[in-house]
Amino acid sequence: MQISKTAEKAIAAYGGRSVWENANFVDADVSVSGLAFILKWRPFFRHALLRQEVRVPVSRLTPIGREPGISGVLDRADVRLEDAQGRTIAERRQPRECFTVGRRLFWWDDLDMAYFSNYAFWNYFTLPALLMREEILWSELRPGMLQARFPETIPTHNRIQQFRFDVDSGCLIQHDYTAEIISPLATAANVVVQHSRNVDGLLFPSVRRVTPRSPDGKPLPFPVLIHIEVHDFRLKSR
Repeated sequence: MQISKTAEKAIAAYGGRSVWENANFVDADVSVSGLAFILKWRPFFRHALLRQEVRVPVSRLTPIGREPGISGVLDRADVRLEDAQGRTIAERRQPRECFTVGRRLFWWDDLDMAYFSNYAFWNYFTLPALLMREEILWSELRPGMLQARFPETIPTHNRIQQFRFDVDSGCLIQHDYTAEIISPLATAANVVVQHSRNVDGLLFPSVRRVTPRSPDGKPLPFPVLIHIEVHDFRLKSR
């Protein structure tokens, strides 16, 4: 697999190839708020805990809603809720097919939120491992600008997305996509506001702000659809 200069620089910026090839899990502590939560009648995440597998789209977020012990789990294309003992209390097969019509235009339940938040976080937090996946077709549109064509096997916002990186540091600046399960018109700019280093010295995007995107690709100043703050970020092996 041939990797572009922009991708190589990004992989190096976020720890290097060997670090991500040897990692099995991402653990994170996140707080998330914004208009998208309000519109779907969802509580904000306040120090929610994430555990994600690096190589497959499997992600667990606790708590997913108002009950502290309930986790939302993405398992590839499916989603479920688990109690504090790990027992499945609800599940939904192929949940993406449910978002096109009906009450989801106005409010989401815990399973809806479990699907959306887990696949979104998995996409955000497993970069730069995503840059090394052969089933994603990466192309360098210009220095610092990559386009990804995602396969159907990876749950994501939409199939073709753009990633903008700083040409000098390799750090992610902006991630452009359309959040199709919210609306076909939900073109968004996910802007990295701040980077931090964890206790192991690993660099990671620690503050992100998602707003609508103008036709020329620039992020609009408001409304803030989603604000993400990552309090802790770790890579773990088995």
